[in-house]
Amino acid sequence: MLGGVTTLSFEDKLRNYARLAVRVGLGVREGQRVLVQAPVDTAPLARLLVREAYAAGASFADVRWDDDDVQLVRFSHAPEGSFEQISKWRVDAELETAEAGGAVIAIRATNPGLLANVDPTRVTTHQRTLAAYRKPYSLQVMTNRLNWNLISAPVPEWAGLMFPGVPREEAVQQQWDAIFAATRADQPDALEQWEAHLADLQRRRELLTGRQYHALHFRGGETDLTVGLAEDHVWGGGSAQTPSGITFTANIPTEEVWTAPHRERVDGVVVSTKPLSYNGVLIDGIRIRFEGGRVVDATATSGQDTLRQMIETDEGSHRLGEVALVPHSSPISRSGLFFYNTLYDENAASHIAIGSAYRFNVRGGVEMTTEEFAARGGNDSLTHVDWMIGSGEMDVDGLTKDGNREPVMRAGEFVI
Repeated sequence: MLGGVTTLSFEDKLRNYARLAVRVGLGVREGQRVLVQAPVDTAPLARLLVREAYAAGASFADVRWDDDDVQLVRFSHAPEGSFEQISKWRVDAELETAEAGGAVIAIRATNPGLLANVDPTRVTTHQRTLAAYRKPYSLQVMTNRLNWNLISAPVPEWAGLMFPGVPREEAVQQQWDAIFAATRADQPDALEQWEAHLADLQRRRELLTGRQYHALHFRGGETDLTVGLAEDHVWGGGSAQTPSGITFTANIPTEEVWTAPHRERVDGVVVSTKPLSYNGVLIDGIRIRFEGGRVVDATATSGQDTLRQMIETDEGSHRLGEVALVPHSSPISRSGLFFYNTLYDENAASHIAIGSAYRFNVRGGVEMTTEEFAARGGNDSLTHVDWMIGSGEMDVDGLTKDGNREPVMRAGEFVI
């Protein structure tokens, strides 16, 4: 203890992080089975997650390993015409866990520029095939039928990108420090802090749900965008519950509240305020124009081909599936760091997502057919990609059905 402040060791912070991921994030219930998805470079954290899962009462915990190098070799050297082949067993492990009433936690950690020099058509073909086979599992995620969680951990190439010019080991340590700070894992009372934080997000999402705005109007920089909201929309944020009553927090960290746009009522121009790391390609300077809910023009200063192929995934990927509000003063924004990882960067700025909407963002949406969901304005797609549009210049107004305008955010901060 220095000056009355408790200083945690790295090992203490890592244990805190694993405990938060399992108890606050995943919300493991006694007797549940748990699947951990982890890059091989994050093995120490994955093993701690397994240990914490058993401590929380899991009946069985297993790990499915991923490897960036194997991925890169395939996209660089596999023959043309082979990218519709996927390892179905990798998805089947998710489905088997979900159908057994289990929980799934994934460590999202990869080199953001991994596939920058790979033909984007190869990646898009693979992603489209994988997403189609994975659709039944994705639907369970989008309806909160299982408790699931995403976290991250440093890998050397990613750390080197975040902290250029720093020796590799030091960069990894700096990235750990940034992750611990963003997730509150560096605090002795981390669990208590998360309890208070989730309560704040719950109050905000309930307030916005009660307003039932017809649309949100974003103005700031080059953005002038009106996002209609789905009928009977519900705002999410922080923790959620499965149908069996398990409370979980899907993303750690999380600073956002979000809901479902109306798939046919989005109009105007929106410009990204941070780059997007998507499938190993960095897409920057995104500028998209919407008419009647559909993308009619899309450009980017870098990664434009990848952006356009992502939008061409299917009809639903031409429309929005999420609109999220994040204060510019969020801890991740205040850090001044760009993480090159959407799990973190989306919690530094308000954002929108191309593709599928979460069914629980429409009242009764979990039980609806796809056609019923679409009739309320909900969107369906094989993809869901968030990208950041918020800044300290962004104003957001709530537009009511009778045409009134109410301030929601000013200069990137909530005023509602």
